Amino acid sequence: MMRSTRGLTRTISRATAVGLLTLASSGAMAQEDVQLASVADWSTRVWSAAGSNDDQALNELLSKLPSPGENSELQSVVDRFEQNVAKRDISRAERIAEASAQLDEKLAEGEGDIGLSEALTAAVGLQLLMNDEDTFFADPRISPLLQRAESAARAAEAQSDWLIANELFYRLSSILDTDQRFKGDVDRLNKRLTMIRMYAPERLWELRNNRRLAEGEDPYPPYNRYGDDFHEKLEGIDEMMIYRALQNAAIRYVERSSNNRPDGVNLAQMLSSGLDAVTTMATTDDLHDVFPGLDDNDKRERFLRSISEIRDSIQNAPHVGTLRMRTVIDDLLDANTQTVGVLKTALLHEFGNGALEQLDPYSAIIWPDELARFRRSTQGEFIGVGIQIQLDELQNIKVVTPLEGTPAQRAGVRSDDVIKKVDGFSTIGFTLDQAVEVITGPANTKVTLTVERNGETDEAETIDFSLVRKRIDLPTVKGWSKTGAGDEDWDWFVDEGVGYVRLTGFTEKTTQDFDSAIRAMRQEGLDALVLDLRFNPGGLLDQAVQISNRFVDRGLIVRTEDADGMPASAPQLARPIDPARSLADIPVVVLINEGSASASEIVSGAVQAAAHQGKLQALVIGQRSFGKGSVQNVYPLSGGQAAMKLTTQYYRIDSPRMIHKRPGATEWGIDPDLEVQMLPEQITASILLRREADVLPLDENGEIIADADRPDPETLLTDGIDLQVETALVLLQSQRSARKATAQREN
Repeated sequence: MMRSTRGLTRTISRATAVGLLTLASSGAMAQEDVQLASVADWSTRVWSAAGSNDDQALNELLSKLPSPGENSELQSVVDRFEQNVAKRDISRAERIAEASAQLDEKLAEGEGDIGLSEALTAAVGLQLLMNDEDTFFADPRISPLLQRAESAARAAEAQSDWLIANELFYRLSSILDTDQRFKGDVDRLNKRLTMIRMYAPERLWELRNNRRLAEGEDPYPPYNRYGDDFHEKLEGIDEMMIYRALQNAAIRYVERSSNNRPDGVNLAQMLSSGLDAVTTMATTDDLHDVFPGLDDNDKRERFLRSISEIRDSIQNAPHVGTLRMRTVIDDLLDANTQTVGVLKTALLHEFGNGALEQLDPYSAIIWPDELARFRRSTQGEFIGVGIQIQLDELQNIKVVTPLEGTPAQRAGVRSDDVIKKVDGFSTIGFTLDQAVEVITGPANTKVTLTVERNGETDEAETIDFSLVRKRIDLPTVKGWSKTGAGDEDWDWFVDEGVGYVRLTGFTEKTTQDFDSAIRAMRQEGLDALVLDLRFNPGGLLDQAVQISNRFVDRGLIVRTEDADGMPASAPQLARPIDPARSLADIPVVVLINEGSASASEIVSGAVQAAAHQGKLQALVIGQRSFGKGSVQNVYPLSGGQAAMKLTTQYYRIDSPRMIHKRPGATEWGIDPDLEVQMLPEQITASILLRREADVLPLDENGEIIADADRPDPETLLTDGIDLQVETALVLLQSQRSARKATAQREN
């Protein structure tokens, strides 16, 4: 995700020596040496310069704060920001030198596959730090490295060394992501490894453990198969699911083939893609122990020839419709029965996945075992016991915190408890996915967690907790600093008068909780707002429209259209709302980055479009968003036992630019008004700090553990970690100062 816009956005520093706040005079403003008449005039120009992404003008203005003595609070915010931006640029130069030296070191260590992978990792790190793609690729070390890595990747795949081949192809793709040269290779290797994870998870553990040992690391804990049986995951799959899924795609997919779009995706292409997936399955050696027929060379070759013949029949057919589709699937199943005898449900699973891969990354079959997880991801709730867990350094399943009011918290589960067993089965060797699978389950059913807890003595205490699974709400509206155990217990202000709301998704309660947060801020004197949509993957469209309506009080919010640009549904328009819920009366900064997708792009795009039309005072800052502007409808399969999500339309905001990143596109997503770059280490540090700061460790009585080690979100600003929030704060405080000055004059 961090790589999706690398090299394609400008940065604030633009390779200058000291970044945004360079004090050297330059540009038109330096030539005329503007004397600013008032704070109001100054703040208007600051906002305009930021909205135009005009570094030079913004530099000059921030160095000429009018009457600094009368605006000491604003001056201190600007001074701190100046220091932190300069620190970032100094750090960038140091990190570039370190990454370059690391690349030399890895290249000198040898030509083995692991060495090549580590050299590519060093090259990726160097590329992330540099502002100039041309300079990076002109480095004489890069081209030979890429050539050697590609040769090694292809040799590794030929030798069935899937893990190292995937590593090399993935890193090659990261470096050359603009031309997508290695996308097919990455997809193919991911498909192999996904199949191994599904059907032969112990073999995948072996591959990863061998890779770890080759690096000189300690081995992983032994593999634990509990809760990891693929037979359970395949229950309920039948041919009808595949038929219905492909029929829906052929009729409703946004880029389907038609008279107006002969180059669109057709049923023949989907069937061929499904056959390709089955071919990948049959040629993945690590599945042979699971499906013994694949280990028989004669049977496997006969099966592969049959697949080839079926594919040829599709390509030679004048028309492939529903009847031919059923014949293809029936012929595939018959060929399987007569040769390798792979489990029918497994064959259908891989054929179905492969067929829909011909569409786009957002269209997929939601298999029976996945349906409950999919539903809770859109509803903002899940059924469980109410704990946040992670793997610790010893690969133990560790409780980060019990959530307030949940079965685990009420029973006495505590932060730092280590879950050693679930229903009597050891968790040694568990992945996080396995742990989630066995701890969660149907509502009102029981699960027993055996935890190990360090007490006052050196001897650990073992405790059994018998818990009843309940519905657990997943709040998506968060503030600046946690103040209590409840979902609504936040300090909503990042600075005096400047509110801060972070949306982590759009679920059924997002707007309701957002309105509650705004009410709380209004009561304490809300003058400006930071809306943080970074790393927000999206969610429900109606919630995105309602949130947008809090900022945009008239005009278009979003509409949908087909691949030819024709309207697909009625446009979603802003509607009059209660003034107490409207935010059109205060300055707003919306934060986005390459992790902001779908519904978050609708909100940021709608706010930006309205601001550009003069309907409100708002800026979007950060980095270009992900580019997922498509509509997925969900259709039931096999009487509701399964479902499929299918891309049927594209979103359009009140702008000529399409949000969605279509194949071959050079423009996509939401471009910020002001681009603010953070170093990779700053992004990582801010994510980790925020994750830990958002958690208040609780005891069994729901009381906060006072002496628990927990970071302070203020560190994001004081240490210059989150420059995007800090930029927003500088801009918004400039507007508050102007409003205060105007109010004083009027009084």
